[in-house]
Order: sequence, then structure tokens, then C-alpha cells
Amino acid sequence: MQNTISERVADFLKDFPPFNVLEKSKLDSLSRQVVIIYHEKGGLVFSEDGIPHDYFYIVHEGAIALRKIANNEIVDICDEGDIFGLRPLMANENYKLEARAHEESILYGIPIALFKPYAKENEEVGNFLIESFASNTRNPYSKVHRGKLYGNENAQNINPEVKLLDLQPVNYSKKLVGCAPNTTMKQVAETMTKHRIGSILVIENELPVGIITDKDLRNKIVTGLYSIETPASEIMSHPVITYPRKMTVTQAQMAMMKSNISHLVLTRDGTPHTKAVGILSKHDVMVSLGDNPAVLVKAIKRAKKYKQIKPLRKSIQHLLKGHLDQNIPMGLTAKIISELNDTCIKQVITISLKKMKKTPPVKFAWLSIGSQGRSEQMLHTDQDNALLFEDVPENQKAKVAKYFLTFAKHVTHGLHVIGFDYCPAEMMASNPKWCLSLQEWKDKVSHWIVNPGPDEVLMSSIFFDYNVTYGDKEVVNELSEHIFQHTETYPIFFLHLASGALQNPSPTGFFRQFLVEQDGAHKDFFDLKRRALMPLIDAARVLILSHSIKGIGNTWERYEKLAELEPKNSELFLACSYATKALLKFRTKQGLLHHDSGRYIALEKLNKEERIKLKRTFKTIKEIQELLSVRFQVSNLLG
Repeated sequence: MQNTISERVADFLKDFPPFNVLEKSKLDSLSRQVVIIYHEKGGLVFSEDGIPHDYFYIVHEGAIALRKIANNEIVDICDEGDIFGLRPLMANENYKLEARAHEESILYGIPIALFKPYAKENEEVGNFLIESFASNTRNPYSKVHRGKLYGNENAQNINPEVKLLDLQPVNYSKKLVGCAPNTTMKQVAETMTKHRIGSILVIENELPVGIITDKDLRNKIVTGLYSIETPASEIMSHPVITYPRKMTVTQAQMAMMKSNISHLVLTRDGTPHTKAVGILSKHDVMVSLGDNPAVLVKAIKRAKKYKQIKPLRKSIQHLLKGHLDQNIPMGLTAKIISELNDTCIKQVITISLKKMKKTPPVKFAWLSIGSQGRSEQMLHTDQDNALLFEDVPENQKAKVAKYFLTFAKHVTHGLHVIGFDYCPAEMMASNPKWCLSLQEWKDKVSHWIVNPGPDEVLMSSIFFDYNVTYGDKEVVNELSEHIFQHTETYPIFFLHLASGALQNPSPTGFFRQFLVEQDGAHKDFFDLKRRALMPLIDAARVLILSHSIKGIGNTWERYEKLAELEPKNSELFLACSYATKALLKFRTKQGLLHHDSGRYIALEKLNKEERIKLKRTFKTIKEIQELLSVRFQVSNLLG
């Protein structure tokens, strides 16, 4: 006689993670041992600090509230298909939360002794449980729990058989040969010949200050441009371009192509301020074929017309999909795709400059703002950019402004041709309001900071994520210094910026239900950007600005820096870093699947696992917004 109850249990479990990836025979065996538990509303499942049960639980019907007794705070509400009570399975410790029936509920108790071997042998099951358990500590990649499921120290999300250049560490020479700045080129050439090397570092105070290569000898010494008695300091390439030693093959390829150099100097922390540990030449880097980033960079740089770049952007999307399919870390994927997007923009600018009858009259910089400025633009979305040019005398300003406005119109048109839509709000350099001299930009941001109304806060939120895509960085650094000086003088600006960061609506309402759009073209869709990503992005921006940290525009890197600066809040900040990457990955996958921006999600098309992963980030959003509200005393502004 068949056990119809166990069949019903199995039929339910097979639709929910992690049971949906178990073999049928194992699922059937497990289902025969499941305990069915009924609780009336308010019924206690387990108490805070209670002795661990022999089961963990999945909600069949109803809802279970997880609560901290000290402040009577509901941490989470688990509904149909959610698992909870994992502590005995993961850590064999007493419970840290109380679990009570939020309404009349039926639970399935999953025997830990029977389930544990399944989780050990099935990596997908194990990873899901790690994330589910650790999400209660806010950070699914916390140091305490990462990789420690049942003693499994080698849990990986990446298929070990995948041999991608994006993940392969680059091999570099550790046998460094150096010389002093006053060493003659004759001595330099003799040293390079003796050691059979193609480059030599110029060292001063034990730090790399320059590099001399075979190419320098050929072009500057052999041609007779300089005497063989010339000191190295006059011949060397400087400032030296440095990178951290932990580089992948792809990153090395792209770094060389980006700066048009044949050697990279590797230092302890990736900056010229620490000792060199190695040197990397083109001969050390193997170039692959196919949709490899380095190959795409070469193809983009060969383009002579805008339309030749458009098909290459499609190749970038293929590359992106491949990275996501193979579960390449989102941080690395975002950097590679953003670098490729930057290369496309630079080539459009190069082509546009050739369309101008004259060269630029003064130094200028093309700024990417918004998501591309943060290196977070994965999909084909609209363009957000600005142009900043060097100050000129008043009688020349109109003429210079006209030149750059004409140039900017060429660029924004070219970006439109290759697939970047025009910004509906016209936040583009082709708009005279976003094509300004350095002093005009200083005046504009000063106005935003001193008069922080809703529009000013919105503008600063978009603009302050800028990144120099092309042009002179020094003129932009002057603007950055001005911004930090002004925010220090007017600290109330942070209060308004924090208030603006709290204006994005909550992802969920009562009982953890997704809040969807109530009207308009996207009625009944979930706005992933506005309700989930933007609260994290906005919070990171105001927090990093309040610490006067320059040069970090990426949201998850901002949170990682904040974790260093504020050890007491490191767990929350690292959770925010993880949540940002998880949400961006989710949005990118949805966008590729539906051939759109991935912003609006049709919830009915998500499976239970996707809903769970999405909801996991919401508690982090709530907590970072609470931190902003308290730190900047936003209630005082609202009051």
C-alpha cells in the first residue's frame, strides 16, 4: 500500500529549494521521515536560546514570525516554502531567535540526521543552506559562516572545470632589476643586456618612480635623440603605472591596452607608494580567441565609424551572458563589462574629435555619470554624461562653449547609434546645462550643496557618481576637491542627501508582500531599481561622501571601504555590498532574459527560489536606511 501522505509531502517539497534539486529517490526517502506539525496562531515553534531540535522546518501553510525577544522586533516572517530553524543543522547551537505562528500554520519538520548527508554531497543544496542561514546574520558571505557547511571548506559557486582567462591568475616575473634615477643610459643598457631583460625599473627611496624598456632604447638612444650618458630619469616613462599582483590574464590584457603600454609594474597594494614585487610584460600574457575582453577591446579601437561599434556591443552582451551562466563573481564581471563600455565611449569620442575642424581649444574631460560612472551599467540603458572644460577668459567663453557643445552633440549622437539611448531628462553633455567650464561646475555644485532642495539633491545624487571616461583628470580633481571642501563647510547637506536616500519606497509591505506599481505602464510590476537597488546606492553615496573618501565610485566597493572605516558596522556594510551585487546580478539576468533594462519584474514569472533570493536583500535595505535615519537625524528635518 502506497504512503499517500509522504507522496503529498514529496509533491510539495519538489517545488521549493533546496529540495527541488534532490534526486527523486532521496526526496521520496526524506518525505517518508518528515514530521507534520500544526500550530494555532501564536503557537511557539521554538524559543530564543532554546535547545536545538532534531528538525529544521519548511512552512507548508500559514506564516511563522521570527522575533528578537529583547526588543520584541520581528526579524522575518516565513511563508509558504520558506525554511527556518537551520541553526541546529549549521552550527549545533541554541536558537538565537524565537519562532511563533503568525497565523494558523502547518509545518514540515525535516530530520537533520537524514538530510545532512544529502547536503554534504550536493553542492547546490549546501550553498543554498549557507545563504539561508547566514542571511539571518545579514551577510551571506560572512567570514564566520562562509565555506564552513559541515566542514566543507571548499564550497565554490564556480565550476572548477571552467578555465577562463578572466579567472586565471597571471604569471609575472619576480626577479626585479632596478637602477637609480641618475644611472646613465649606457649603464642601463649594459645591465639589461647582462640580465637578458626587456625592461628595468627606476627606483628611488625603494619605490618605483619609472620604467625603461627596449622600446625606449630604440626610440630615444639608438636614434641619437639622447646621448648614452643621459640619466635614466630623463628617459624613463613616468609616473609608473602600477597594479596589484593578484591580476587575471584578462585584467592584464585590458590594462596594457587601456594605457597603450607593454609592461605593468606590480606592487604590494597596487599603488606606486609601496615596493614593487613583480613586472609583467606582453610576453607573459597569452591572448585568447573568441569573445574575450582583450580581443573586443582591439576590435573596438579599430572602429572608424560609429556603426562599426554597434555589433561589438552585442558581443559584449554575449560575453556578459556567458559570465552569468558560468557564475563568474559579479564584481569581476561588472568591472570587465564597464571597462568595455568605457572603451566604446572612448572610441566614439575619438571618432567625434576627428569630425571637428579644429582640435579642442582647452583641456576638457568627458564624465560618465549614474550607473556607468559607478561601473555598474551592465545592460543597454540610456546615457548619462557631462562635459567639463578648463576655465578661459570671459571674452573667450562663448566661443569655447560653442565648440564643446558641438563636439558633445557628435558624441551623444554616436552613443545613440551604438545603442545608448538618449536620456529622457536630457542629462547629457549635449545639453548646455551639462556642458560647462570648471568654474561653472563649481558654482552649480555649490548651489546644490548650499540650497539642498528636492531638485538639487536629485541632481547631486546623479552627478556625484561621476567618472572620467576621457580627457584631463587634473581639471576634474579640482572639482572633486571643491565638492569635499564645500560639504565640510555645509554639513547640513548630508542631512538632506540622507533624507533623499530615504525617499525610495520600501520593497515590501505588511507580511513581506512585494510592493508593486499601482498604475501606469508598469502596473503590477515590481520596480527593482527604485525599491531595491537605489536605496543601497543612495546610502553608500552619502556615507562615503561624509567620510570625504575620493576615488571610490562603485557601490559595493564603497561599502567594503565603509566596513574598514567603521568596524562596528562592518557586518551591515558587507551585507550591503553583497546585496548590491546580488540585486545587480538579478536585474542583469532578468534584462537579458526579457531583452530590456531588467528594471521592472513580473513577479508571477519568478519561481520560489528567485523570490527567496530577492527577499533576502530586503532586510539589509531596511537596516541601512535605519542607520542613515539615526546617524543624520533625518527625523529632525522631517519634523
